[in-house]
Amino acid sequence: MSQPHIRILATGGTIAGIAGSAIKHEYRAGEIGIDEYLEKAGGLGLGAELSGTQIANIDSANIGPAVWDALHAAAQGALAEDDCHGVIVTHGTDTLEETAFLLDQVLPAHKPVVVVGAMRPADAVGYDGLRNFANAVRVASDPQAAGRGVLVVMGDRVFAARDVYKVRTRGTEAFRGFPRESVALVTPASLEWFGAPWRNGTGAAFRWTADLPEVAIVYVHAGLDAEALRRQVGPGTRGVVIAGVGEGNMPDAVRGELAKLAREGVRVVRSSRADEGLVDREPADDKRGFVAARALNPQKARILLQLLLASGQGDPAAIQRAFDGG
Repeated sequence: MSQPHIRILATGGTIAGIAGSAIKHEYRAGEIGIDEYLEKAGGLGLGAELSGTQIANIDSANIGPAVWDALHAAAQGALAEDDCHGVIVTHGTDTLEETAFLLDQVLPAHKPVVVVGAMRPADAVGYDGLRNFANAVRVASDPQAAGRGVLVVMGDRVFAARDVYKVRTRGTEAFRGFPRESVALVTPASLEWFGAPWRNGTGAAFRWTADLPEVAIVYVHAGLDAEALRRQVGPGTRGVVIAGVGEGNMPDAVRGELAKLAREGVRVVRSSRADEGLVDREPADDKRGFVAARALNPQKARILLQLLLASGQGDPAAIQRAFDGG
């Protein structure tokens, strides 16, 4: 039986980082190219044919629409090839959840797509990158990974892109899922799914465009006032995501100013700054024109709102349905 062919799309990050010391804290992200990385991985006996494309080699703090555009094109092209069984994206962990969620919205789900990173650079004691990568190959090679949308592999766990978020700045168990925790456990030798695929037969939810509209995230804190809010909303801003306290709450003056912005055509989404913040609709949301983010954190809510606005969707009720149903 022939080995599955997995296409690796590399963007840099800590998984390709170098410190120059096994114990040094500081390091340079995105130093190892994909060809060198695959040479290192080649001796692991991963049971798959691997080919790589270097999309970028940068710190993931610098990821944005230009890299997403190239990444989407490469992933879409790979998934369309008959001999490609799955795609792996290597990525820095700081914005990994945003790239994974974006790709989940703009790629079809008929083949596995896995995003993977590392918390320690390649020359550090206890480097986790090669194990995470081996786990990602295991997942991307499994036919049962299809129909689940984009998946994230970190720390022997598999997460759905919609659920995953980074919870720690150090240590290899740095990611969790909400409202679902991990959807599978994985090692280089085993893979156990916790349920059936949930996106069988579905195409991409949105067509990709690199021309994403401006959506601001406003972080609510004690003492935030309407004037401070207005300073964060420019003339080209088409949406505002509120990282609210508690269940998407905010000071009364800020709520009033946002209602005014909503009447002016700016779409407003209430999310929570809490790690596990589920935001339901309030009775007054209809009157104010607000949308509840449900389980999406502010950074993912921003991406979904950008995609909706870019697709021409501006009706708050329709936007709410998209947040409810993903």
